[in-house]
Amino acid sequence: MNQAAVSTGPVLIVVLAVLILVAVAAAVIGRLGVGRAVVTASLRAVVQLGVVSLVIAAVLRSWWATAAFITVMVLVAAATSGRRIGSWNLSRFTILPIVAGALPTGALIIAAGTVPKSEVAVLPIAGILIGGAMTATSLAGRRALDELHARFGEYEAALALGFLPRDAALMVCRPTASQALVPALDQTRTVGLVTLPGAFVGVLLGGGSAVQAGATQLMVLIALLAVEAIAVGVTIELVARGLLRRPEVTA
Repeated sequence: MNQAAVSTGPVLIVVLAVLILVAVAAAVIGRLGVGRAVVTASLRAVVQLGVVSLVIAAVLRSWWATAAFITVMVLVAAATSGRRIGSWNLSRFTILPIVAGALPTGALIIAAGTVPKSEVAVLPIAGILIGGAMTATSLAGRRALDELHARFGEYEAALALGFLPRDAALMVCRPTASQALVPALDQTRTVGLVTLPGAFVGVLLGGGSAVQAGATQLMVLIALLAVEAIAVGVTIELVARGLLRRPEVTA
C-alpha cells in the first residue's frame, strides 16, 4: 500500500460513521436544524463517490467521455445553486454565472500549459472550478435576494427618486452579496498558515514534492478567486435584472 494514501477498510468506515455522528450531535445540541441534512449529505457523498470511483477510469479513457462528465458537473451545479437560491427552475439562470466563471478560467489554465493536457489532469481542475463557481453563485444569490427582500422599502424609495430598477436593486443588494467572496479570500489569505487545502495535500499524497504541491495549490486558489469573482458579479447582475428571483420578491 502507498504509505501516503489514506488507509481503506473497516477502520475507515468506523471513523466516517463516528464523524457523521459527531456532526449530527453538534447540530442537535446547537439546535441548528441541519441534523438530517448532515446525514443525507454524507450518505449521498458515499454513494456518489462510490459510483464515480467505479466509472472514472472509463471516463478518463476518452476526451468525449470527459467532456460529457464535465457537462454533467455543470448541470448538477446549476441545479444545486438554483435550489439553494429558491427553486430548481432557476437553474436555467444559475448556469450562466457558473459557466462564465469556470469556462474562461479553466481554458486559460489549460491553454497556458500549467497543467498537462490530459483527461486525468483536466477533469479534477474542472471539478474544482465548477464547485467554486457553484458555491459563489449560491451564496451571492441567496444574500442578494435576502437583502432585496429585507430592504424592499429602500428599493422602492430609490425608484421614486428616479433610479432605474436595475440600478436601485444593485444599490441595495450588491454590498451584501459581494460577501460571498469572503470564504475564498480568507482561504487564500491564510493558506499555509491555517490550512493546507486539498490540492496541496493531493499532490503530496500522489508523491509530488512540496514545491509542486505549493505551486498547484497557489494556481487553484488564485483561479478560484477569479472564478468566484466572475460568478458573484454575474449572479448579482441577474438578481438586479429580475431574472433570479423568489416568488415573494417582486423587484
